[in-house]
Amino acid sequence: MDTTDFIARLRAQLGGPRDGALLRFSLGNALLGHGDAVGAAAAFREAVAFDATYSAAWKMLGRALTAAGDTAGAIAAYERGIEVAHARGDEQARKEMSVFLKRLASTHD
Repeated sequence: MDTTDFIARLRAQLGGPRDGALLRFSLGNALLGHGDAVGAAAAFREAVAFDATYSAAWKMLGRALTAAGDTAGAIAAYERGIEVAHARGDEQARKEMSVFLKRLASTHD
């Protein structure tokens, strides 16, 4: 199955009984892998709207926003994601986002 078909299958499930943070996260990953950073960012925003404590979705939102050229948005996503990861005890995600944030902040100044 190619990426376009996979994306179409994920989109077909939106609004259905399986819709939620994981579906939106999966769609965002597929879109980002397909080169659609803007669409991926929208899907990751929807994932964190479903579950604001989903640290992996915050991390990927930051990555998608970076790829889309929205450095300020990516910084904000990573900052929020770090808070969420810390609160959940998800130290690996917190560390990763901290590294990404430092890299962005150094190029954004």
